[in-house]
Amino acid sequence: MAAEQETDHSNPPVDLVKTPFINVCHTSGLKLTQINDKTTTLWPRPLAQIWTLMLLLVTCFLYWSRMAMPICAVTMAKEFGWSKTETGMVLGAYFWGYCFTQVLGGHASDRIGGERVLLLSTPSWAVMTAITPLLANIGLRPLVTMTVTRFLLGAMQGVHYPSLVSVCAQRVTEGERGFSMSTLACGCYLGMTLVGGVGSLMLDWFGWESVFYGAGFLAICWTFCVWKCLHQGPVFSLDSLQISNNCVPESIRINWLYLLKEPSVWAMIISHLCFSSTYYNLMSWLPTFFKEKFPHAKDWVFNVIPWFVALPTSLFGGSISDHLIRQGCGTATVRKLMQFCAMGAASVFIILLCKTSSFVQSVACVSVAVGLSTFNNSGVSMNVHDVAPSCAGALFGVMNTCAAFTGLLMVYMSGYIIEITGSWETVFSILAVVNIIGVTVFIVLGDAKRVDQPQII
Repeated sequence: MAAEQETDHSNPPVDLVKTPFINVCHTSGLKLTQINDKTTTLWPRPLAQIWTLMLLLVTCFLYWSRMAMPICAVTMAKEFGWSKTETGMVLGAYFWGYCFTQVLGGHASDRIGGERVLLLSTPSWAVMTAITPLLANIGLRPLVTMTVTRFLLGAMQGVHYPSLVSVCAQRVTEGERGFSMSTLACGCYLGMTLVGGVGSLMLDWFGWESVFYGAGFLAICWTFCVWKCLHQGPVFSLDSLQISNNCVPESIRINWLYLLKEPSVWAMIISHLCFSSTYYNLMSWLPTFFKEKFPHAKDWVFNVIPWFVALPTSLFGGSISDHLIRQGCGTATVRKLMQFCAMGAASVFIILLCKTSSFVQSVACVSVAVGLSTFNNSGVSMNVHDVAPSCAGALFGVMNTCAAFTGLLMVYMSGYIIEITGSWETVFSILAVVNIIGVTVFIVLGDAKRVDQPQII
């Protein structure tokens, strides 16, 4: 392979971490970037656009699958006789499984490429989603089978976001990562919109089973299309997916002990933990909240509008963050500003949600809170690329593992509080406090300085 080496002379090399160089692969038109002796292939723009579309779609289908149970929770609870605590146990089981595969998925993605990990994981959770209605009627107690099913679904989907973070770190140029991650995050909001709108209609017309069948079928179709393109299409040629696993010297590894001693890393972990715990609770319990407080309201309204609002706000947050950085604003300052909007400002509207008495006001508060929360895609979620791009997938896996565990506890605790006290105000107030704690830690301790020092062995 003919390669041309370009060395950045603007800053003299001090150590191994600060001596990146770029190779241009003339045979495929792809750009090879080597950082910390790790070579990765940057996507050319046409390939990046197609992969962005495909990753956005699979994230959309993943969230349809993930949110099928919360959307159907009220109907299933009535059919199977579940209490609020039991419903919370079923919903929370997802996060137990989600904890187990985060780091593994991130590490595998950093080594062999997030695209490959996604192509392996997607059909597994697609099939699990499609057979969920069948497992509910196999003769065992539905509470047991649905809890186990949610656990397995969480384990299968746990690799997804670490893989996306790894893909972004490996494949996208630094100045475009904020918008790219925000665009991929739109898959989440699009999925929430679809399951809230189409899923709610399917629930009313065809029963709760159809919601699971729909998500599973679409994800299986995605896998088939991408597999066919990977093996036969010119755009998704295997040559374009050569990852750095053959280019990474075995003598180089990330010093995790050094990494986890850095305050900026713990600031990311704590902030992401607090944000995700709040976000998981809103996703899990908002359908039940609206069903109970406004029983005559149309499901598709409160299940669609907040996530529809999130689509443009996510893109706006990614665009404005990249723009501010290009204009010379400090990266750390931009990340903190985005996170303040996602957690601090959003908490105001979470608290206001407790005070509203009309359906329109409640939907408006939830919509603004969810819209502001999308700025997290340009805050902590992007900060992991700033701090440790060479192991972004694995580090995000660590962050998501912590967040999934606390999310599990808070989803279950919320169900218990609602059942014992009947107070949604208490639940939403707790979520606001958790958000404030997380964003305060990030503002005080967060930074954008690279800390992923390699260790020579």
